Amino acid sequence: MTSKELLYVEDALGHEKYFHTQCCETINRLQDNELKSFVQQLEQSHRTIFQSLYGLL
Repeated sequence: MTSKELLYVEDALGHEKYFHTQCCETINRLQDNELKSFVQQLEQSHRTIFQSLYGLL
């Protein structure tokens, strides 16, 4: 992996970590169960993407 590719993966990891954190914080504040379920799905999606990107390292 080139240094430029590594920087891209590191940047993408940072974005996914941020999105995951924001989803977790939002889940704790939501009262509507349907909306909470949707955000939980988003959280899982960002966790999966993070793990996939991390696997590239």
